[in-house]
Amino acid sequence: VVRDIDLTVKAGECVAILGATGAGKSVLMSLVPRFFDPTAGRVLIDGIDARRLDLDDLRRNIGLVFQESFLFSNTVAANIAFGHPGATREQIERAARIAAAHDFIMELPKGYDTVLGESGSSLSGGQRQRLAIARALLLEPAILLLDDPTAAIDSETEHEIFEALDRAIAGRTTFIVAHRLSTLRRADFVIVMERGRIVQRGTHEELMRQPGPYLHVASLQLVDNR
Repeated sequence: VVRDIDLTVKAGECVAILGATGAGKSVLMSLVPRFFDPTAGRVLIDGIDARRLDLDDLRRNIGLVFQESFLFSNTVAANIAFGHPGATREQIERAARIAAAHDFIMELPKGYDTVLGESGSSLSGGQRQRLAIARALLLEPAILLLDDPTAAIDSETEHEIFEALDRAIAGRTTFIVAHRLSTLRRADFVIVMERGRIVQRGTHEELMRQPGPYLHVASLQLVDNR
């Protein structure tokens, strides 16, 4: 599915991944927490083959945020602590503050003890995604994987979660699948994938000066926004 990948991401860097459906973006990210292992080549984390690392330890150091994260009919605190039920209230609140969720949580009828409706139906899209970011940050992971976290959110709501994304990314090695320029610009550099291969790489500014798929996607968005 992915081939000829040669990619180095330094600690603390944010790399955005752009590509059409089926280009291999999600598969590439799935190699980091070992949802898949490569059949050829290696994934190195701090210079160590990921297959030599303890799987539980590896995944505890990786936070995941998807396009749409499922929320349960349970308290806000329990939703943030999903997967780590032993988390303290202090840890939960710290994660919520980083995710810019603490203020709106405190405005709910019972704060962190407010019971949400199924799928978080009582919250806005931006609020649900900020809870998802808080959930991913709970154990203060060194690596963050964001799979198009603004895709299911309209452009007016998008600005709500940018503060959360900026705080979440700070100091963490981050991989973010993105299609919107507003998200791509936030990355230290961008890779563009086609048919499982990296066909372009560089900063937003560099890629805007190069003929290729990135400039094509960017030009379409700039026309749509006029």
